[in-house]
Amino acid sequence: MKKAAEKATSKKAAPKMMTKNQLVAHMSESCELTKKQVQTFFEELAQVGYREAKKGFTLPGFGKLVIQKRKARTGRNPSTGETIKIPAKTVVKFRIAKACKDAIIPPPKK
Repeated sequence: MKKAAEKATSKKAAPKMMTKNQLVAHMSESCELTKKQVQTFFEELAQVGYREAKKGFTLPGFGKLVIQKRKARTGRNPSTGETIKIPAKTVVKFRIAKACKDAIIPPPKK
């Protein structure tokens, strides 16, 4: 039992994501704006994104929101293995921009 506990504690913890408050504080400091102004900016950006997603909403350097229609298909219930019909539906996807991908994960050298 002790070995299992030692293995669990010896693993490195994943880096923690930046919280919304941390992001607002960082942007406030770097752009020399108040936290309230930055908060308002993010809220307005989200509202515009929701409203414009039907036409395609692009955040330059990050990516874009797109609407995609999925066709109906057959699938399997994972617990019973029974074949089921999955209906067609519309989904929202975020496509990452190439510049963002390359900044996070550099392209392989040729």
